[in-house]
Amino acid sequence: MTTPRPFGRALCAMITPFTSTGELDLGAAARHAARLVADGCDGLVLSGTTGESPTTTDAEKTALVRAVRRAAGGRAHIVAGVGSASTRHTVELARAAERAGADGLLVVTPYYSRPPQDAIEAHMRTVADATALPVMLYDIPGRTGARIGTAALLRLAEHPRIVAVKDCAYDLLGSSTVIARTSLAYYSGCEELNLPLYAVGAAGYVSTVANVAPRQLRAVLDAFDRGDTGEAARLNGLTLPLAELMMASGLPGTVTAKALLDAGPVREPLQPADRGAVDGLRVAYEELLARSGASLR
Repeated sequence: MTTPRPFGRALCAMITPFTSTGELDLGAAARHAARLVADGCDGLVLSGTTGESPTTTDAEKTALVRAVRRAAGGRAHIVAGVGSASTRHTVELARAAERAGADGLLVVTPYYSRPPQDAIEAHMRTVADATALPVMLYDIPGRTGARIGTAALLRLAEHPRIVAVKDCAYDLLGSSTVIARTSLAYYSGCEELNLPLYAVGAAGYVSTVANVAPRQLRAVLDAFDRGDTGEAARLNGLTLPLAELMMASGLPGTVTAKALLDAGPVREPLQPADRGAVDGLRVAYEELLARSGASLR
């Protein structure tokens, strides 16, 4: 069976650059988007967790879609994060993203209120019915407090515009089950599961680490697609030290990505990485570049 890839394989969960005074920096966003596409990203996911969506306004989210759409042109899929704790607000954001030129929508499970499964399903269907855009469900219970259960995913897969899942549930059995039984395109949202999920039929990944190492992450999938699973495993292993520091060191990925890119401040309540953390990140990043250099030539 051919794996569906409605948004490509290698997607970056893009940071949202701000100026030194904390304003949205659309010029920096456009330049970063263009670099990511040039380095092999098939898609850019905006206003997700890494994009600091809880602290950007609706107008900023829409302006970001427009700016990145112009920068990427037709070379990459633009997926707009539109999730919120309110179904009505999510629908409004979805329609604004469609008007701004997004190719798809990322819809996170409603958070804080912890709705039961039938309410989560109703929310997702309502948002999917609100526009003509394809929808990527965002299952990240560690942040939302609510899981999209396997049974719910099997039912939601029947909706014609619900086509993909960004998977941050850390449930390889459940994910493998849905991949095997539906046409939903699964995208790993956790770098350590990029290769394992790909091996059981996932479409690719949506990665924070791709902000700084897009070519290195994509090379893993390229090797696997060539049938060189040993090389895919080796290249994947090279990315893990940096991924661990960026995503599992106690600092949010937004903070660590911006520290490496020197991409302006984060918005409170987030705080910037301290000097020691930045130094450690740079050592791991430079080691990855050195060890993967020959493989990417």
